[in-house]
Formats: sequence, C-alpha cells, structure tokens
Amino acid sequence: MKAAVYEGPRTVTVKDVPDAKVEHPGDILVKITTANICGSDLHMYEGRTSFETGRTLGHENLGQVVEVGKAVSKVKVGDWVVLPFNIACGFCKQCEQGLTNYCLTMQPQPDMAGAAYGFAEMGPYQGGQAELLRVPYGDFNALRLGEDAPERQLDYVMLADIFPTGYHATEMAGVKPGDQTLVYGAGPVGLMAAYSAILRGAGRVWVADHQPDRLRLAEEIGAIAINTAEQDPAEVVKEATLGLGADNGCECVGYQAHDPQGNEDATLTMNGLIDSVRFTGGIGVVGVFLPEDPGGDEAQGGLEAQGKVPLDFGLLWFKGLRIGTGQAPVKRYNRALRDLIAGGKAEPSFLVSHELSLDEASAAYEHFDNRDDGWTKVVLHPDGRSRRASTAKRGSRSVGGSSHPTVQELRREAKARGIEGRSHMNKQELERAVRP
Repeated sequence: MKAAVYEGPRTVTVKDVPDAKVEHPGDILVKITTANICGSDLHMYEGRTSFETGRTLGHENLGQVVEVGKAVSKVKVGDWVVLPFNIACGFCKQCEQGLTNYCLTMQPQPDMAGAAYGFAEMGPYQGGQAELLRVPYGDFNALRLGEDAPERQLDYVMLADIFPTGYHATEMAGVKPGDQTLVYGAGPVGLMAAYSAILRGAGRVWVADHQPDRLRLAEEIGAIAINTAEQDPAEVVKEATLGLGADNGCECVGYQAHDPQGNEDATLTMNGLIDSVRFTGGIGVVGVFLPEDPGGDEAQGGLEAQGKVPLDFGLLWFKGLRIGTGQAPVKRYNRALRDLIAGGKAEPSFLVSHELSLDEASAAYEHFDNRDDGWTKVVLHPDGRSRRASTAKRGSRSVGGSSHPTVQELRREAKARGIEGRSHMNKQELERAVRP
C-alpha cells in the first residue's frame, strides 16, 4: 500500500510499505479515504520531536471498514467510521474515567500514558496518511457515521482531532453562554476553539494571530480578529471590557509560538493569556508543549529545550486563574459533535483550503509548513477521489466585492459615520450598524 512516510526533517515521501492488516481479534482494518495534515504533524515534520524515520504519519483519519477481527461485534464491514486520534482500550483505569487521551494499555512504556496513530512518543502505531489503517479495539475506538458520510467526509473527518480538540479547549476554559473569550492562534485548532466557543453561546470571541488569511476565516465565523503584528491582544481585550479582561481564554499554539518576525518564544501565548483573562477566569491549553524539545536549544535556548518556560506565575496566582491542559479525550465529545454536524448545526469543513491526492503529500507538507497564503487546512485522499482547489470551497464565503464587504471596509465605514465601539464589533455587528 502507499503511505506518506517521514524520512527526516522536512522530508516526507510517498512510497510503498507493507499492507496494514488485522493483528488482534479486536482490530478492524479501514480503507482510508480522507486524512488531514495536522499542525501537530508539523512538529514531527520539522524534526522537533523524536519521531522515527520510516514511520507513516497521520492521526486525523476517516474511511470505510474492509475487515474486522473475530472479536469485533459492533462494527461491520462496509461501515463508514471516523477514528479518534487517541488509541484507547476502553477498560483501563484512565479509560473507565473517560480519559482515553491517557490510556494505560495502548502505551507500551509503563511510566507513560496515551497512544496515537503516527505520533512521536505515543506508541509504535502507524499513521493513516495511507491507503489502509489498522485500528486496535475497533468496537471502542471507531465512531460510526450515517448515510451522509461519503458526501460529508470533510466535515466528519474533523471529528478525529481538531473539532473535539478545539471544543476541549473551551471546556477546560469554562466557556459559558454570554462569555467573552480570547483564543490565541488562528490555525485549524484555534479556529475550531473559536467556532466551539460560538457554538457554546459566547457573546464575543477574539482570535489573535498574525496570519491574515487565517484571521479572515476567523472573521467569517463571527469572531473578532486581532492581528498581533499590529495590536497587543491584552490591550484590545481590556479596552473592550472596562480593563477587566476576557472571561476565559484558549491557548491553541503551543511551544513553537513565535512573534510576527519569526522569533520563537514558548511563553508568548501563555503569558499573553495570563495578562488578558480577568481575575478568577479560566484558560484551556491544547497547544502542544513537550517535556523535551530536540530543536528548542537552537531555536529558543536550553530552558525551552527542557520543556521549562518562564511563566508570569505571580500574576497567574494573584488573579486566581484556573488552567486546564493536555490532549483532548476525543471520545468524550465526538458523538455529540457528530450529531451537530448531522443535524446541520455545525460545518467544520469551512477550514478546508485544499484537497489533494496522497501522492501530493510531500508538496502539501511543504506548503502547510511554510504557512503559505491560503493553506489553512489540507486534506489528503488516499483513494484518489476528486480534488478541490482552495478557491472552490471558499467561493460562497468570499468577503470581497461591494456586496460582501471586508471587516476592514466595514470598520472604515463605521469610523466615517462616527459609530462607537467599532473595533470591538465582529463582522455581523458591523454590518447591522452601518447597513441596517
């Protein structure tokens, strides 16, 4: 079978590897039709982890079951399934508490917890950017999909990781109806956190980043964009909240956070949130931080390479802030989020900019890693189904032209009319104000 294989820093090749197969009675074998490239894949792609050469990447996977082990009783051949990136047993102490992100059975090292497909330090399992994927304990791990799965793969594949992960950030932050929420990072997970906060009824959501194409997407879903190359998020949020700060915040960047000039600073987003969130507020951290960063010594210095970052802990303590951290227990959320998609209440595929064949994985990684304009979320199709260019998906959401003004155009119009509070309005609020 073909697979996207890690060959070393910034080198992914598509090559023939041994076919995945059922190895245990509880396994299922899935023909992968849709697999995403995740921002976490880039940590490995860049050589910033201990990921072994020769392994297949990919932990956001969806496809159709083609074989089941003798002990599998629920999942059937022909079922369409999406697979949580967490590989869990369902019966260990952690899984019994719903903490499938820290399964003790599937992680082979006795002093560690948690397993995933094609991921550094999370077991020996191959990834799903391939034609076939072995799924351990298929009855427990696979989430079955409805009849609309073949046509709505771009929505449902987001249930493998980034939609539940973004939602997990809002859960740990304690986002409630009416809250004001600040999200650091407009990458796929940050946009999913903002989207989840809006779904949960947040009254106002800011998204801070310096990538204009990603900030445009944040505005399209109703968030307020803060370009960190031009504004300090803490100042923007405090100005809008009588100096108090946001009710809560989500960290969706991680240890490779960097300023607009490209200088890495692992404390940038965390200290920004500590400054921006009001007294007794909550922060949910789903951006990846590691106990060891092989590339951190050169990029940031020895302290960061050891996973130690200088937080503004005094201010954190003084404000009585609560922080939740860690990877998402996908199974805690994916069934409910699936039903929101099926019921037409959620459409996470708005993120997708490019659909490519598996053979194009090498170029896809390069563009995504470079943060090239418009490359916000890349989907690979190992089954070779039809591609979609970035403009085709976004055409109906375009904000260009006189009938679909940009947020910047609306703000200029509001300024000309003397409308107060324009810098704190999202796109929908601005449209109502200047074009009632």
